[in-house]
Amino acid sequence: MNIPIYRQIFSPRMLVSFLMGFSCGVPLLLTLSVLQAWMKEEGVDLSVIGLFSLVGLPYTLKFLWAPVLDRFTLPFFGRRRGWLLVFQLLLMGALVLLGMTNPSQAPWLVALAALFVTFFSASQDIVVDAYRREDLADNELGLGSSLYVNGYRVGMLLAGSGGLILADYFSFAQVYLFMAASLGIGIITTFLCREPQVEEAAPTNFQESVVQPFVEYFSRNGALLILLFVLFYKIGDQMASTMTIPFYLDIGFTKTQIGAVAKLFGFWATIIGGLVGGLVILRTGIIRSLWLFGILQAISTAGFSLLALIGPSLSGLAAVIAFENLSGGMGTAAYVAYMASLTNKKFTATQYALLSSLMGIPRVLASAPTGFMAESIGWVGFFFCCTVVAIPGLFLLHWVAKLYHYK
Repeated sequence: MNIPIYRQIFSPRMLVSFLMGFSCGVPLLLTLSVLQAWMKEEGVDLSVIGLFSLVGLPYTLKFLWAPVLDRFTLPFFGRRRGWLLVFQLLLMGALVLLGMTNPSQAPWLVALAALFVTFFSASQDIVVDAYRREDLADNELGLGSSLYVNGYRVGMLLAGSGGLILADYFSFAQVYLFMAASLGIGIITTFLCREPQVEEAAPTNFQESVVQPFVEYFSRNGALLILLFVLFYKIGDQMASTMTIPFYLDIGFTKTQIGAVAKLFGFWATIIGGLVGGLVILRTGIIRSLWLFGILQAISTAGFSLLALIGPSLSGLAAVIAFENLSGGMGTAAYVAYMASLTNKKFTATQYALLSSLMGIPRVLASAPTGFMAESIGWVGFFFCCTVVAIPGLFLLHWVAKLYHYK
């Protein structure tokens, strides 16, 4: 029996995906842009502020302790909800602690508190990703992932834009207390949601929890091809996004125009793109969606080259931003759903943490030389190159699709 789309979107499991995404999205910018603004206001040296980016390392290393969360089950709330509640409470406490620090007098204490925030936040991400994979059926992963991503972006908007706006009227300490309180939404969700029912037994020893997840994955046919696809599918999109703000300023847009169109308008375009992407995945499947959204992502990147030729046209900016954010939102929904579907439910936390860590590598390494590229070949050539770089991911998809079992 076909369930109407609106009932699928507003089902309890989809609502849980959205609210858990919100809870995961709130902490990220509180150790980045908001903390940087606070430190700058307190007169901390720019060199010290730059070093604080290192507190984000737990997000890229989370696969190291993910096996613990697969291996052990706490004596309350079940295998996933128990750990989730613990990390949410610890994360709330870490944000309160961070708000009580003084960046100008004890930056080392600020760094320690921020590291606690990122560690507990990354741990929450591990459990939420595992929960979503185990709670949703394979044909629900696309829509569930899109709602999770949208919830994540709403959480980032509250913490990033909302946090900076609130800081004009309240102290940063009060802002962090407010953000900590907002995590109560995630705690309530954890209390009310159900524990996923998984047929596979949890790992019972070190070998099963640490070694076997990697052995099981790499014993699959085409395992390395799949990892290459995960690395390359969004690499062109990620490289281009690194340079968009300098690009807008360089061709003549004002900061107000960028803020109004590229940030606020672009945010809602991404939200709509994620939702539309989830619905398309629901109808056409993950692989067909990856093809469609991958092609659209490449075309949208080429749109920046066109904007570079046109110049500072607000209508041109709006059109390019709308298209890029819509296609990017759709592509992310399919990408996240695909990675979740690859995991073995016995090792969900470990395998998804590995794949999502790989997902962040291009954002760091491939984006590093983008400034040199833009300087040497110009904006038109740079964004054209980013478009070309997206092609290997689509080429790999041709082979990866043959290995995929959930059509």
